[in-house]
Amino acid sequence: MLGVRALLMLTLGGFGAVFTALWGRDMARKRRGAGGATPGDNSEAGATRAGFPSLVQTAIGFITNFFDTLGIGSYATTTSIYKLFRLVPDRLIPGTLLVGHMWPTVAQAVIYIHIVKVEMTSLVLLIAASVLGSWLGAGVVAGWPKSKIQVGMGCALLGAAALMLASALHYLPGGGETLGLHGWRMGVGLVGNFAFGALMNLGIGAYAPSLILFGFLGMDLKAVFPVMMGSCAFIMPTSGIRFIGRGSYSPRAALGLALGGVPGVLLAAYVVRELKVSQLRWLVIGVATYSALALLRSAAKDRRPTQSTERTV
Repeated sequence: MLGVRALLMLTLGGFGAVFTALWGRDMARKRRGAGGATPGDNSEAGATRAGFPSLVQTAIGFITNFFDTLGIGSYATTTSIYKLFRLVPDRLIPGTLLVGHMWPTVAQAVIYIHIVKVEMTSLVLLIAASVLGSWLGAGVVAGWPKSKIQVGMGCALLGAAALMLASALHYLPGGGETLGLHGWRMGVGLVGNFAFGALMNLGIGAYAPSLILFGFLGMDLKAVFPVMMGSCAFIMPTSGIRFIGRGSYSPRAALGLALGGVPGVLLAAYVVRELKVSQLRWLVIGVATYSALALLRSAAKDRRPTQSTERTV
């Protein structure tokens, strides 16, 4: 008879298979309908065309997921790179992150769930809450205009930078010794993970928020990793399908994240395992803050013509 862990892995595999089939069908449809992508075309029309990723797009997937596995996080780093070098239009960044980081995150989830002890009932309930939050949130965010996406991502990046700063300064809670949650702590954890699932649709990762919340609730911080990565692994196909359905992602950039990301995760988990990333964390904080301010500035510029037109009318 299959145990809870095996059933969870089978369910995750089913989610991944459905997601991959729908993504593959969408990529094939895009190639038939609008032709392949033109190299170097980073406009929204060019970014939504299908094709093979460039070496740069694949390298971004490798680097961001390598450091994600070692504890830096991939959402803030990927968003910052895309914004800094104008590789993906702002409106398409949240969907690209969810679609592209899906398989690397699944790889991390499988590794953490197998090697780290955690209470399985708590794990399943917390994952279910995050999936519900992501499904409801994706339906809203996937249809947002560019200015709302820019404001949302800007605020999310500032929040991520603040949390990374707290981590760098050792202000995060030390955690407790329990491997799961019960009673009122479980209630708080469910509400929190629901919110984290919804916020991931705006490009804010769950790494630091999960450590803070579950650390305060008394969980062993090692046990938080399977909860966090398991939640993300189920969130990404759930939300990614909504973004794929609305065409709100960049196929080539997402494919680059997937193809480069899985080897990055495996190298970090089984070869490197531990690396001093304190200096890199400070760099990410600085770049994420800059990118957040750039997104908010872009949103403000985009709103000005509309407001002046309304005044004239």
